[in-house]
Amino acid sequence: MLNATTNTVIYKSFVTKSVTVISTFKNATGARGVHMSSKRLKAQIIDGAKIARDIRQELKVEVNEWVARGNRRPHLIALLVGEDPASATYVKNKMQAAREIGIESRTLKMPPNITHNELLDHIQFLNGDSHTDGILVQLPLPKHITERAVCNAIAPHKDVDGFNIVNVGRFCLDMKTLIPCTPLGVQELIKRTGVETFGKHAVVCGRSKNVGMPIAMLLHADGMGETSAMDTTTTICHRYTPPDQLALLTRSADIIVTAAGVPNLIRADMVKPGACIIDVGITRIHDKKTGKSKLVGDVDFDAVSEVAGYITPVPGGVGPMTVAMLMKNTLIAAKKSIVYNVLEPGAVVHKEASQLRP
Repeated sequence: MLNATTNTVIYKSFVTKSVTVISTFKNATGARGVHMSSKRLKAQIIDGAKIARDIRQELKVEVNEWVARGNRRPHLIALLVGEDPASATYVKNKMQAAREIGIESRTLKMPPNITHNELLDHIQFLNGDSHTDGILVQLPLPKHITERAVCNAIAPHKDVDGFNIVNVGRFCLDMKTLIPCTPLGVQELIKRTGVETFGKHAVVCGRSKNVGMPIAMLLHADGMGETSAMDTTTTICHRYTPPDQLALLTRSADIIVTAAGVPNLIRADMVKPGACIIDVGITRIHDKKTGKSKLVGDVDFDAVSEVAGYITPVPGGVGPMTVAMLMKNTLIAAKKSIVYNVLEPGAVVHKEASQLRP
């Protein structure tokens, strides 16, 4: 932009998130000179809470249209085992979101000493209940119960958490399925923010089977497939990645998604200028300034905000998106739009064989 009175040119870089101001001047003696200054812009905060509200409003409209066509309201059942306060809060938030959208919901509270088989019996009953569209079992479970067996016991077409091995397998093959909610929320955040992913380098810190692994799958898979993935070159780091190697990899990343649960794992000197930072980590720590506890992510938020192009806060970033995606999965389950019997017509969407291309 040229200012005729000051002869100033302003250059904005959307790659490094900086502004460079070049000014030319002429003094009383007629001598000319040039002054140049540069200032970095702070990262754009990705407001997950606002995006989640937008999605919930879209889902509310979709649910009402579904009901207006003569269908019953979607019905979500949550099984809460034990008395863990955090789990109770998570389930409460999910049920509140369901009510706002128009999804019927109910929480079944189970005692902490419920046996493994008794819990499976409850799940089997709900699997056969024609009025139950979605089933979720709030994790973690007491140590005497095997979580993997419980996740696999939920019928795939009602598995709104996306943890059943049938859904995991379909997801890994880039087939339409119920995708785990947090990874789906991360994908939606990136896409709705307008961050370019095609051909970019992404680093995922964390390899858990419910979060890190499916996030990496959505980042690296072919965008032409049924999961509408993001076509990045993806590197996965984990607890045994040497710190110097982690820093080397993150410095080259256009997108960093961290889900390790380690405060200050990602520092400013580990971030490429203009990179997109998605912080899935959540840890409760003692705040020395206030003397109270607070929630933090894996990223040194204040320092990294000075370097990154985009960043999610904790809380208020990925968390609300997880709940929104659970509602989305519940509506998908209610509509029965996924054909699980591979022998039925429509079970396989005939697109280009993206899983066969390198």
